[in-house]
Amino acid sequence: MKRLIITVLIVAAALAGIFYILDRNKTKNEEQTAVVAIENSSVAVRVDSAGIRKVNAQYVTNGVFAPKQEVILAAEAAGKVTRVLVDEGAFVRAGQTLAIVDGDKQNVNVANMKATYENAKAEVDRFENAYSTGGVTKQQLDQVKLQLENASNNLKTAQISAGDVNVSASFAGIVNRRSIEPGSYVSPGTEMFEIVNVSTLKLMVNVDEKNIGFLSLGQTVRVESAVLSDREFNGVITFIAPKADGGLNFPVELEINNNSNNDLRAGMYGSAYFGSDREIKAMVVPRSAFVGSVSSNNIFVVVDGKAILKTVVSGRSFGDDVEIVSGVQENEVVITSGQINLVDGTPVKIIK
Repeated sequence: MKRLIITVLIVAAALAGIFYILDRNKTKNEEQTAVVAIENSSVAVRVDSAGIRKVNAQYVTNGVFAPKQEVILAAEAAGKVTRVLVDEGAFVRAGQTLAIVDGDKQNVNVANMKATYENAKAEVDRFENAYSTGGVTKQQLDQVKLQLENASNNLKTAQISAGDVNVSASFAGIVNRRSIEPGSYVSPGTEMFEIVNVSTLKLMVNVDEKNIGFLSLGQTVRVESAVLSDREFNGVITFIAPKADGGLNFPVELEINNNSNNDLRAGMYGSAYFGSDREIKAMVVPRSAFVGSVSSNNIFVVVDGKAILKTVVSGRSFGDDVEIVSGVQENEVVITSGQINLVDGTPVKIIK
């Protein structure tokens, strides 16, 4: 009995020791967790300073050159291609015949319609003579005249169909693609040639709302191609969209006259330079400082270790910088990264 009591006391003492150690560790862990929580309550952000800087007043935007004219020529009549008169890359004139399709069936149809027309014409002559002597009525004469008119229309239709067998260029340009060979059978709608005119090109670019007000139709714009960096071209504004897209950008179309060698090609990357190429002083912040997009006009600044949300009035865009008309003072620290985790008044920790 005495041994049992001693054993129980030993076990009880051991359990008490274990509980004491666990409780002490729990308190220590809670203290460490509280310290971490305090440290993690600050959101890590990157910053920059608003400042008056020299910036290039020119606005640059990019697009892809497209031909002013391009068309896919398709067969208008069924038949067998007997001759193809041009190759890919060939320059063709407006009205030039590009391919000939076997038109025997169409020619037979023309002959039949012509015979019908001649017969109807002779019938009208005969009925007019008979009408003058009272041999036929006015109604009968009108009926054969109607048959003559129908025969004339059918002949014209057959002649047009016979003319459709020869495929001709609708404007001067270059054969970009040829889809047929001699011996090919084509049906109405079969693609035969793609013709493009690159003597004049179009460049469609997007201009943001801050710069669109400085543009006008007919304005001359300097245009460059990265591939032809040693050559400069001039474009003329031919279209300014009256409505912005979802990103508050306005499509603007330029028309560019190619040089004599047609060095500019459709599909090349092009840059348009709007405004004068001069430096001006302006209060700017990095574009990345705006919450969401520039159009939001919201920026976080750091004040006493906290993120403060400010509404600003933005101006022109200068590449990676945006002009600030009002709302932020010079040398204010603006947050450029980490805004997604911020609300007004959130403590922040600046990182490099």
